[in-house]
Amino acid sequence: MMKVAQCWDDGTATDARVVEILRKYKAKATFNLCPGVMEEKRIVPFWNSFSEEKSWSNKGFHCGRIGINELIDVYGDFQVASHCWKHESVGREANEVFFQAAMDARKFLEDIFQRECRGFAWPNGAHSPETERMLSNAGFRYGRTVENVNDVTLCDDPMHLAPTCHFMDGNFLQKYQDAKKTGVFYFWGHTYEMFEYDMFWKRYEEMIKFITEDTEAEWVDVIDLVPLCKGAGNISKKNI
Repeated sequence: MMKVAQCWDDGTATDARVVEILRKYKAKATFNLCPGVMEEKRIVPFWNSFSEEKSWSNKGFHCGRIGINELIDVYGDFQVASHCWKHESVGREANEVFFQAAMDARKFLEDIFQRECRGFAWPNGAHSPETERMLSNAGFRYGRTVENVNDVTLCDDPMHLAPTCHFMDGNFLQKYQDAKKTGVFYFWGHTYEMFEYDMFWKRYEEMIKFITEDTEAEWVDVIDLVPLCKGAGNISKKNI
């Protein structure tokens, strides 16, 4: 039986639409959140005119944010993971600043959801041996990167756990079928990459339905992939 996992970065307002689809098909997902960029109430997505472009957007689409007041309603049925406090990344901040941001996000999420939060996704995909060691010693079980791999189980250290592919990969279905040989398929992305285009959302729902109905596959959380990695034992070794 192939294990299938998915995760989504940043905690944008478009996550709510993905959550509706996931609940419909009883699919699992992990959401990598940056609490420090969230407001108390939801910031709704909007499109900018070219003359109004003043802050980051995805091709003019401002993705909004899930509100702190609705975190449990939106994500309560799913796993959440640290993505740093305000998306701090390795190489842009000192390691100590980055580490504190990762820990602050984890503590915030654990306080809100009242459960352990031991997953991590590296902002911008940036990581280093030193920051991997820091997070591992602090009790994180894995750190997701953005490189694609053919076999997730060959990962020699879950602190740099690479997915199979991005959810909009042009060869998504072929990679899904190929992954049945290895036993793990893991995809990731940002929900705002579907904008408000119904054709993208329809394709995503069809993808989730297809996987759910595949008798050779089962949904798991990202953290469930850790014991399947060749280097899973490296976590405990780093903590010595």
